[in-house]
Amino acid sequence: MSAKQGAIMPSKRISIFLLARSLEVGGAERQLIALAKGLQERGHSVRIGLFYMRGALLEELRGTGVEVIDLHKTGRWDIPRFIARTIAALKRAEPEIVYSFLGGANLVAAAVRPFVNARYVWSVRASNMKLKEYGLTSRIAYWLERSISALPDLIIANSSAGSGHAIQNGFPANRIVMIPNGIDCSRFRSIGELRAVQRRSLRLDENQIAVGLVARLDPMKGHKVFIQAAAIAATRAPNIRFLCIGEGPELQLHQLKLMRDELGLADRLTFTGALEPVAAFNALDIACSCSVWGEGFSNSIAEAMACGLPCIVSDVGDSAAIIDSSGTLVPPAAPEALANAILVQAASLDRHDPEKPRQRIAENFSISAMVDRTLDAFHHRLGIPSGL
Repeated sequence: MSAKQGAIMPSKRISIFLLARSLEVGGAERQLIALAKGLQERGHSVRIGLFYMRGALLEELRGTGVEVIDLHKTGRWDIPRFIARTIAALKRAEPEIVYSFLGGANLVAAAVRPFVNARYVWSVRASNMKLKEYGLTSRIAYWLERSISALPDLIIANSSAGSGHAIQNGFPANRIVMIPNGIDCSRFRSIGELRAVQRRSLRLDENQIAVGLVARLDPMKGHKVFIQAAAIAATRAPNIRFLCIGEGPELQLHQLKLMRDELGLADRLTFTGALEPVAAFNALDIACSCSVWGEGFSNSIAEAMACGLPCIVSDVGDSAAIIDSSGTLVPPAAPEALANAILVQAASLDRHDPEKPRQRIAENFSISAMVDRTLDAFHHRLGIPSGL
């Protein structure tokens, strides 16, 4: 229900400015969209400022009433003029709260804070990152973010693991609150017709079991572990097909395909590229999350569960807390354990109850709950009436 359709107006309308790099498809970006729409539907004033006005998720804001502001960043080294444009945009918007998503946006929020009177909220959305995998720029940015982490009025972590990691690295514990991600169960659900269409497009026979890893191609997501596990499982179960669903750098895709081919999986494991998430999960019989580090709250796990899938997840971040007793937990970077779990789950699919994982998400990780918890944090931590 939209505000125009009669949503209950809050007792106080809060003006909120969400700051992000872009709206490319990603977990943090989808959560930003969900939060913006949820706050707008509650009657609050929401604007999104983007460094770069691009991304497939922009379309999801059409007709919502959320204003999107292009901050016209022209490149990595466009800093002084970009900061000046951001200050000007914030002064025009006059927000009560500036809520920045991810490290780069957190640093920009810190830079504009002396010039714009508002309450500042940072986000922390990962845990135990191996920064050496991401280059010097990322290491410097995180060091700087950590050094000035006393500046924001509030820091929202989307996982207990992320909160703990931030505190261990010097972020102030008394300013951190944990708010899990929210999943739209009206969107993420099992759809029989969609399953049939998507499986045909992926050339999956009905008697084949599709096991998928839905994640961007990033070292932290454990694609190599998934491929190794697939090689083990494939020798024992000829009816299993494996899918890596997601995009990433061409060099990494090339390297992963070479690994697949060397392990004899050319006809058993497919790199599909990016697929619409609901369609992707509906094509699968089993979903895997193989992250080896860095995971906070995995949207992929929760979305797969909302679609009723059995999930096999590595014990990284808050993944164990998300699945609770509705899925299977394996150690990270353990392909043999992952392969065994896949084989066990594949053999027991006829006994899987899809309502159990779906109910787990609906009862604990709804978008409504995420918006409620955010407004509650604004009220109790920032002293701003919540409008609940």
